[in-house]
Amino acid sequence: MEPFTTLTAKAAPLPRANVDTEVIIPIARLIGKKRGELGASCFLPWRYHADGSVDESFSLNQSAYQGAQILVTGENFGCGSSREAAVWALWDMGFRVILAESFGDIFRANCFQNGLLPITLSRRHLEWIFAELAAANTPQMTVDLRISRITLPAGRRLDFQIDAERRLALLEGLDEIELTLRSRAEIEAFEAREAKTRPWNCGIAPENP
Repeated sequence: MEPFTTLTAKAAPLPRANVDTEVIIPIARLIGKKRGELGASCFLPWRYHADGSVDESFSLNQSAYQGAQILVTGENFGCGSSREAAVWALWDMGFRVILAESFGDIFRANCFQNGLLPITLSRRHLEWIFAELAAANTPQMTVDLRISRITLPAGRRLDFQIDAERRLALLEGLDEIELTLRSRAEIEAFEAREAKTRPWNCGIAPENP
């Protein structure tokens, strides 16, 4: 997994609540596709009209936000089906950070497992960001995970909170297995104690008395 420390990039507004995973990546678009091939179908129902033409009113289609790597959205982002491919599609579209009022629980966990940083902010702070993005000549922001701080386009700074273990995993690029193996010595010591004190728990037949 790629480490995440700090990112300075364009941010795109998506001021909608309850964005579900079927909109992020329609299930029909997963047939015959694999990770790395889903970006073109991300937000497909909103990016195009029924006749296949581009919907210019959709924020992610507007030239000011092309190439954005930070997505700013509303509450309950990533609700609905638990498909991990929703995170893959966002990643393939270029996003590395999602700012939202809240997230679907499984979607949020999938973000961390795939190196995508989900940050929860208050509605008031999100409204500040939406306003600054609309007014900025260049809608650029900085997200610094090392100090848990966001710098808005006009220079305003916001601090955010994130679980310490999740933060460490992103900073060092560790997946869940690699994070667990950091405690290998403690795990092996525990297993050795179990083998001596409760061998039946370790599949070891007790010695004959």
